[in-house]
Amino acid sequence: MRKNLLLAMIFVASVATVSAQEWQTDFVKAKAIAAKESKPIILVFQGSDWCAPCIKLDREIWSTEKFKKYAGEHYVMLQADFPRRKNNALSDTQTKANAALAEKYNKQGYFPFVVVLDSKGKVLGETSYKKTTSENYIKELNAFTK
Repeated sequence: MRKNLLLAMIFVASVATVSAQEWQTDFVKAKAIAAKESKPIILVFQGSDWCAPCIKLDREIWSTEKFKKYAGEHYVMLQADFPRRKNNALSDTQTKANAALAEKYNKQGYFPFVVVLDSKGKVLGETSYKKTTSENYIKELNAFTK
């Protein structure tokens, strides 16, 4: 019985890992992956614990199975989070890295703000939250890479 329970737990953990969105937080690493795999970078500026449209974008687009599957095959997802709650605070290093990304790609301080980049960091397009389907959001992101 214990063996079956252990196997079931391992299976559930492996399935959860496969379907989890793979977010990068290091811009240099994201550019290296994008160059190696010939994929655009989707840079997302968000306030994960205070920005209602950011939370909606995550729930309605980023977290859908359809988007996660497509993104895993076609994009390098890069997250620049700016949480406000103390218990969600990022490391000083990550906070500084996100601030540097914002200085370069989000000077207006919009949240959420989605920037499509090539593997060298050149801006291909920009968008934000929209009440739409994951399929339509994918089409919009892809339009910037044509």
